[in-house]
Amino acid sequence: MSITTQSLSETYTRPDIKSRAKLAMGRTQPVGYARIFALPKFPTATDRELNIYEHLTKVHSTHGGQSLIHLKTDNLMLSLEDNTMLVDFAKAEAEDPSPRKQIDKCRIIYKSRSFRRPAGNKSYGLPILCDFGEARIGKKQESGPFVQPHIYRAPEIIFEMPWGNAVDIWNLAALIWDLFEGEHLFGDIFDTKGGHDPFKHLALMVGLIGPPPSEFVKRSETTEQCFDSTGSWVALEDATVPSVSLESLERRLSGQEKESFLRFMRSMLKWLPEERKTANQLLQDPWLL
Repeated sequence: MSITTQSLSETYTRPDIKSRAKLAMGRTQPVGYARIFALPKFPTATDRELNIYEHLTKVHSTHGGQSLIHLKTDNLMLSLEDNTMLVDFAKAEAEDPSPRKQIDKCRIIYKSRSFRRPAGNKSYGLPILCDFGEARIGKKQESGPFVQPHIYRAPEIIFEMPWGNAVDIWNLAALIWDLFEGEHLFGDIFDTKGGHDPFKHLALMVGLIGPPPSEFVKRSETTEQCFDSTGSWVALEDATVPSVSLESLERRLSGQEKESFLRFMRSMLKWLPEERKTANQLLQDPWLL
């Protein structure tokens, strides 16, 4: 199977369903993989998502992590201690409606309206994880490469290896970096046309955390396109390993605090999924205490 970036994408629309078919053309196969996603007209209250919520309520608080969540900034919501923010927001919209544009008979786009800051001594509450429509239950999954957003994608997903809850830990590291540093850790992974370039992505991983161990390379034949048996980078015609490091990209901290934060990040950014810390272990990390 190839991880070449050539792709075709078509979208078909019917009144009751929207389907997208993506074909990735492999070097050694006419079709590397094909996936068709069918999205119902009202997908937010599906039985599957409700089952995920029900499962999460039954997971004991000391659990190491069985539920596989789709982590990105869009799926993090802030609770509010000051409910009058919502009242004022609705009032402002009623008195001065946001600019809007009619696209067609079924779609109108609106300019975003910002909330005011919490009043008095109140603040924003704890963040809440939401949108479990793409979550999975179980220790091992073997679905295709469209599991995570490109910038949060774990290496085993790029190579279409079997995967488990450790992909969330890799995802979490990239998300924490985004929120803390204000820029994507894996941002420079796209080609000149804006498409995801897996070679650039993997080369950046090597630059940031070093080459993969031979054990990782053995887990997929596809790794031969990028690494030799020892983990050295061989895809020199497709991408070069950048001269970059976590130390050079981290600009907010210094001294012991910076060292502690980077150790925290490296405990999640491991090539071998089983070497990444679990969620429970991360909660005990010195950088969070």
